Amino acid sequence: MTDVRHFLNLADAGTDGIAAMLADALDRKAARTGWPKGRPDADAPLAGHVLACVFEKNSTRTRVSFDMAIRQLGGSSIVMDAGQMQLGRGETVADTARILSGYCDAIMIRTDDHAKVEEMAAYASVPVINGLTDASHPCQIMADLLTIVESGRALPGLKVAWLGDGNNVLASIVEAATLMQFDVVAACPQGFQPEEEAITRASGRARVVADPREAVEGADVVVTDTWISMGQAQADTKLRAMLPYQVTLALMALARPGAAFLHCLPAHRGEEVAAEVIDGPQSLIWAEAENRLHAQKAVLRWCFGQIG
Repeated sequence: MTDVRHFLNLADAGTDGIAAMLADALDRKAARTGWPKGRPDADAPLAGHVLACVFEKNSTRTRVSFDMAIRQLGGSSIVMDAGQMQLGRGETVADTARILSGYCDAIMIRTDDHAKVEEMAAYASVPVINGLTDASHPCQIMADLLTIVESGRALPGLKVAWLGDGNNVLASIVEAATLMQFDVVAACPQGFQPEEEAITRASGRARVVADPREAVEGADVVVTDTWISMGQAQADTKLRAMLPYQVTLALMALARPGAAFLHCLPAHRGEEVAAEVIDGPQSLIWAEAENRLHAQKAVLRWCFGQIG
């Protein structure tokens, strides 16, 4: 259906849509100050709506934040692990999309292959949201952008430094840079750089360097991610390559005074980041994690055409 709004990548919403979602998330978060987490928003804008949450990859933040997001918007969720569904026994993604569309008002899927969310969206008659794939993680970056704006930083002209693996999270940060007019400098070891096409699409807003100090120098925000993703092979080889890219206090000292540190979690202190950084005063990781909830409420409302 051409009139269905899917959120598979940030570009699906575009610059105006992202700005509208960030504004909505800030307003709704502020309006809930002091409320119990389970109390619906005053206007309950998605009352009666049901969100299907499908997990082919394990999760803490995505699972809980989407479940709570739809509850706070007045709706409800059905949370399913793919291994407990027919999807895990050979039913196609296309057939699953058709079936879930008949039961639920929207589908969120967290999976490995990005082609699966594209297939889900192609056959679903309700909005499909990318909860994570190997190619992108747009919901996480919506929370990151919300955290940055909430901390008093304007997105246009910002310098964001990325250290470590050229993975799906970096791909979505680069996509966000193009849409929201900030710059990304990613320091990645040989063999673990992002796809060149992703950097080319950024229209000069992103570049990759070998030296982590070059990436961090003058940065407003420093970001990293766990080095070894779920199910990833050759972990020992990758860890050795990544060690020079650990975010340390010495590296943070090269950034702008008061620069923020972000990490999408789970974190491994002593690997991608030193404990003194992630637990220190520049770290915004707990606000960032909570903001998954508030950002995803805005994503849900955008998918239903209520904002943007």
